[in-house]
Amino acid sequence: MKARKIELLDRSIAAMLSAIEIYNKPDFAYREETFAILAINGWELLLKAKWLDDNSNRVGSLYVKENARKLDGTKSKKLRIKKTRSGNPFTHSLEHLANQLVDGAKLDKNAKANIDALTELRDSSIHFYNNSGAFPIRLQEIGAACMKNFVSASKDWFDRDLSEYNFYLMPLSFVTLPRDQDGLVLNPEETNFLQYLESLEPATDSSDTDYAVTVNIELKFIKSKTREALGITVSGAADAAEVRLTEVQVREKYPWDYNDLTSKCRGRYSNFKCSQPFYDLKRELEADDKFAKTRQLDQDNPKSPKKTFYNPNILQELDKHYQKQ
Repeated sequence: MKARKIELLDRSIAAMLSAIEIYNKPDFAYREETFAILAINGWELLLKAKWLDDNSNRVGSLYVKENARKLDGTKSKKLRIKKTRSGNPFTHSLEHLANQLVDGAKLDKNAKANIDALTELRDSSIHFYNNSGAFPIRLQEIGAACMKNFVSASKDWFDRDLSEYNFYLMPLSFVTLPRDQDGLVLNPEETNFLQYLESLEPATDSSDTDYAVTVNIELKFIKSKTREALGITVSGAADAAEVRLTEVQVREKYPWDYNDLTSKCRGRYSNFKCSQPFYDLKRELEADDKFAKTRQLDQDNPKSPKKTFYNPNILQELDKHYQKQ
C-alpha cells in the first residue's frame, strides 16, 4: 500500500498531465480556464504531499482546527477538526500551505508567485468569465513557468524524474491563431487581473534558480540558408513550406560555453570537480540535443574548429551526480 504522500504525489502528476493534455488539444473552447483549474489542483496535491513528507506522513497535520463551541454558544479553548458540509475533515488550503512552505524556505518565492497568478486566473474563470484576447497569451507565459516549476519541485522534493512525460505547452501559434491586439478594450475586471499579474513578476530574472513567475515564449519564422539551421516540420503536407531555426536562435537555446557550464556547476554543487568523471559524464550528455550542441565557429568553412554549447537543462542531469549546495 502506498504512503499517503506518494499517493498524493502520483495524483498531482496525473492532474498536471490532464491539464497539459487539455491545453494541447487543437480545438478546445475552454482551454485556458480548464488548464488553470487542473494545474492548480495538481499544485495543491503536490504541496499536500510535501507537507505530509515534512510531517512524518501524519494526515492530521493537514486538518484545519477550530475552537469548539460550548452549550451556551461561546467559543471553547478546546480545538476540534473543522468539518466540511459532508462531515469530512477540512484540509488546509493551497494558499496556506504555500505560505508555510515559503516561510520555511521549502518553496521558491518565484514558484509561489506563479501559483498566485494561476490561482487568480482560476478564480476569475470559475466565478465569472474571461473574454479578453490577452488572457491566452498571459496564460501561455504563466503555464510554461508552471510546468517548469512543477517539474523542478517534484525533483527537488521527491526525486521524481518527470522526463518520461511530455511536460510542455504547445505554442499559441500552433494551438490557435494569434489575434490582433490593437485597440483591445478590457473591462475593469480584466484590467485589474492583468495589473495584478504585472505586480507578481520579479524585477529581475535570475538564472541561478530553477523557478520562474512567467516564461516568455516567442516563435519566429525566418528564412535561413545556414548549414546549422535546425529543420522542423509544421505540416505533414508534401508541399508545406520548410521552417528553420537560425543560428542566432540556436545560440539562444544553448547559451553556455564550457566555462559558463563549469562556473555554474561550481556555484551549484558542493562536491564538483573538473576531473575525469565529469568529463566522461559531460561527453555522454553532449550526445543529447536537449543538453548540448556542437557547431562550427566558421559556418561557411566545414573544416573550421568546432565548439560545444550547452542548454541550462543539463543541470537537471548533473543534479543526479553531484550534491547541491
